[in-house]
Amino acid sequence: MNIRRALATAVAAAVTAPVVMLSAGSAFADAQPPSQTQKKKPTVAELEKAAAAAKKAYEDALAAEEAAKQAVAAATSDSSPLHVKAKAADKEAGAATAAKAVADKALSDAQFILDKLPADATAADRAAAEKAVADAKKDAEAAAVVEKTAVEKSKAAAKEAKDAEVAAFKALNRASEAVRTTRAAKEAADQALADAKKAAETPSCEPGNLLVSTVLTGLPSQIAAGTSTEFSLRITNGTDKAIARLRAFTYVWAADKSNHKVSAGLLRLQWSTARSGGWKDVDSDRAGVVEKLEAGAHADMKLRLTLDAKTPAGQGFAFVAALNGEKSCDGSKPPMDKYPFEILAAGSKPGTGKTRTTDSKPLGGTSTTPVNTAGSGQLAATGSSSATPKFALAGGAALVVGAGAVAAVRRRRTDG
Repeated sequence: MNIRRALATAVAAAVTAPVVMLSAGSAFADAQPPSQTQKKKPTVAELEKAAAAAKKAYEDALAAEEAAKQAVAAATSDSSPLHVKAKAADKEAGAATAAKAVADKALSDAQFILDKLPADATAADRAAAEKAVADAKKDAEAAAVVEKTAVEKSKAAAKEAKDAEVAAFKALNRASEAVRTTRAAKEAADQALADAKKAAETPSCEPGNLLVSTVLTGLPSQIAAGTSTEFSLRITNGTDKAIARLRAFTYVWAADKSNHKVSAGLLRLQWSTARSGGWKDVDSDRAGVVEKLEAGAHADMKLRLTLDAKTPAGQGFAFVAALNGEKSCDGSKPPMDKYPFEILAAGSKPGTGKTRTTDSKPLGGTSTTPVNTAGSGQLAATGSSSATPKFALAGGAALVVGAGAVAAVRRRRTDG
């Protein structure tokens, strides 16, 4: 499992890196596709901190979920303060309703007596009956007010208890979701740590786990057919140990504006070092060999690309990589960084209406490491590099160019 892919879902403390793919529009765009900055590969110590943070977050989420469950139990219990309050209010409302019913009946009885008085009833009897009706009516009205207040109070108390239950269940749902999320983050962080420890013991050739980085500088953004251009390749040992032997791989590929592949015979790539005795053609995508590159150190070589005058205008790409000769994995070439450049028709002047760059940037990483191309260009180890190694992100050789996809196939070879 790739470390960066695992860390994508881990806690914020984990370090991630983007995965980049080139996608071109119609024919070829005037500007180069933007490159993205590759972040530093996380160390085992950083991953241990991330795993510890993820574990704590998960444990905190479990504790919060348990507290939320207890809150739900308390909110739904008949003995909870709000439920006790609601029951008391309901009982009070029931008593008020019963009292109103008694008052209403007393009013009805008093009215019945008044209505049934005989026509020859004395004035005193009629006055007494009328007073009884008035008193009963007043009592009934008062009972109605008391009942209304008690019922409203009961409804409010019941709603308060119900709202508390709903809030408790919502909090439990959020707590349970947090448990699921932090569990996934913990598992991802644990897996990332395990992968990192395994990778430290047995380095892999996966993109992102490479121990050696390659960076091109000085490759122009535009090259005219019929001309040559020189640029530099820097190979950096990103491990903490010296590497006895490294093989440099590089090749160029191009297509015209109709997305037809340009014949390889029109593209001549050469390499040179002090030990090479002059310019040599890159053979089977292989350039020079670095002997004993110390930990953190880098070695430089000069490259020269010559475009035949018959080379059609279009888009080109330079591919570079380096393989540890002592750990050749499956024997195939490693994933390569891709550096784009535009091919202009013969006689054109590079830079017209465009920005000419002398600090090439790969699609999948960004180079800011200066390379000294002066002197012999000897392929030899220099002092420890202060620049962060640029680990290759471009996996394999699938490259999208315009509307067509071209496969740059890795050919399996053994070091000669």
